[in-house]
Amino acid sequence: MDWTRGHSIGHGSTATVSLATSIQSGDVFAVKSVELFQSGFLQREQQILSSLTSPFIVSYRGCDITRENSKVMYNLFLEYMPNGTLSNAIHAHGGRLDESLIRNYTSQVLQGLDYIHLNGLVHCDIKSSNILVGPSGAKIADFGCAKRVEQVGKIAGTPMFMAPEVARGEEQGFASDIWALGCAIIEMASGSTPWHNVNDPVSIIYRVGYSGHFPDFPCCLSEQARDLLDKCLRRDPRERWTASQLLKHPFLVGESNSHHVAKQIQESNSSSNSPTSILDQCFWNSLDLSDSLNNLVSVPPSRESSAGERIRGLSLLSGMPRWDWDESWTTIRGDSREERDAIMDCIEVKDDIVSCGLGEQKSYGGSKELLNFLDSNISRRIIDDFWASCKYRKVHFGNPCMSRLPLQA
Repeated sequence: MDWTRGHSIGHGSTATVSLATSIQSGDVFAVKSVELFQSGFLQREQQILSSLTSPFIVSYRGCDITRENSKVMYNLFLEYMPNGTLSNAIHAHGGRLDESLIRNYTSQVLQGLDYIHLNGLVHCDIKSSNILVGPSGAKIADFGCAKRVEQVGKIAGTPMFMAPEVARGEEQGFASDIWALGCAIIEMASGSTPWHNVNDPVSIIYRVGYSGHFPDFPCCLSEQARDLLDKCLRRDPRERWTASQLLKHPFLVGESNSHHVAKQIQESNSSSNSPTSILDQCFWNSLDLSDSLNNLVSVPPSRESSAGERIRGLSLLSGMPRWDWDESWTTIRGDSREERDAIMDCIEVKDDIVSCGLGEQKSYGGSKELLNFLDSNISRRIIDDFWASCKYRKVHFGNPCMSRLPLQA
């Protein structure tokens, strides 16, 4: 297919996403590009997406190799979803979604997960920023971490959305996607991350994997919605419902005003000020849709938002850190050497976690339990397992010193 690259709409640690147009048909699509020698993860994503066909998964449109500015590029063609992510939709609705929208999006993501799981795949990185929203609703995107369910010894995903068994490095199967969906439902209902009171990666791993705690259920949800959350967020993966079972849950099969839901989706799409694509493991910079499309096709100018709306949008993006964002968390992929350049820089562990003076300990939120955890063999094993899978950086906790070792050739 002959095509023309348009405006860049995002970039990750190695890959970039641009708008593109087919010379023959004029169709607009997204192209995800990376230098060929770094393209192992993108080629794996191509192999997975090319085998899937579902209205609830972003569509694969092809791939090719080009030479641009003395670089050989691998290009993955994907369906362009101009209305951004589920995270964008949450912000556009003032920080949380109406329950009818939560029902609709949850049902669509579950249908996508059911299809993926029936094909023997685990997505491994379900979260609001990896779910795209379009005129017809939600679609699952970014299969850069996906794997066959029978693959063992490989941990992938974003810590904030990891299931307990994944945080412990034990297994990552279909049930881990269900836990992550439960976390995304909490986001939709509250506008907050599932562990909103935790502000560093080490305590996230501890809290999820070993504390026995559960994320807080939003009080605004109905009893049926909270019951569905309970079925998703069981700490024992054997007790979690499957995608197929959840699709039969009363919260999803109950009567809903489909016309009202469709209207809400349309309003959400038209009011979004971040029409981006998140088809890589990183959080994409937001760009105006009309600015992007003007590089490809002629479109009428969009109505500018009022000053009040712009201020409101800024206020929604400020405040507490968003630890689910990919620029704050590392997406662990696997242990193949070809993926080396696809991994983001290791998470910086904050200085107030431990002291580097032998025998000294700083208070960490008054939690003696966490300090004991950091100084334990369990902590060393968790951190070693967590980072050894990517082979790029290694964080080691001593007694109680912390040293960060450089990548070994």
